[in-house]
Amino acid sequence: MAGADMGRAGLMMPAGVGIGWAGADGAVPGWVWSGGAGSSGAGTMVEAAAPVLHGYRYSVYAWIARLVLREKGVAHGWREIDPFLPDVPDHYRALHPFGRVPVLVDGDFVLYETCAIARYVDEAFAGPALQPEGARARARMQQIVSVADSYAYRPLVRQVFGHGVFRPRVGRLGDEAEVSAGLAAAATVLDALDRLVSVPDAAGWTPTLADLHLAPMLGYFAAAPEGQMMLARLPRLAAWFAAMAARDAYRETEPALP
Repeated sequence: MAGADMGRAGLMMPAGVGIGWAGADGAVPGWVWSGGAGSSGAGTMVEAAAPVLHGYRYSVYAWIARLVLREKGVAHGWREIDPFLPDVPDHYRALHPFGRVPVLVDGDFVLYETCAIARYVDEAFAGPALQPEGARARARMQQIVSVADSYAYRPLVRQVFGHGVFRPRVGRLGDEAEVSAGLAAAATVLDALDRLVSVPDAAGWTPTLADLHLAPMLGYFAAAPEGQMMLARLPRLAAWFAAMAARDAYRETEPALP
């Protein structure tokens, strides 16, 4: 389709950079592992020509990318990279000059930035359409994605989840002031999202890229007891999140926290 042709005209694989598997399960020549960063660690073997997602297993944005790939039905490999290392390896910076995650490598095509990856996956591969038809529906989708990135990510993920859930689980001290600030800011964000999301009205519904972008952020936020309580006060948003969290793709890609 046109989207695939346009996408493949972008950044190409730098000379000397390969996509060989280097996951925790060990190298398997000619093959890569699909789904190994999920909660169960289960996956399937796919040919090495399949796209490979580079990411950090606890990154909410890597989770978003994996969720999109899973909902689209794209077999893919996973390569773990910790962007918080003091020195991000040069071979990874050749893929992502800013040293962040995720990066999708599809043959000789290298793509970073989560929103770009999500749209590429939807437009370049066969599978259920993850972008709605019509200008208004697509504008609403992009609005929700933008709200999530601009106003939800920091308070919900960085502050409440990061300091209130993740740091204590890895033996680091969380900052209660950060958690409090995140909870205070979350009220406005959640109220706005409650008015924007569309609650599924049928069992066979297909989520959009907006749903897949927002769900992991709310999933991490709800890992905090305070987050669960705030979400429960908004029945519409809570019903939407419950529908997303019940999907196989969400459960299979949800990171297993320490």
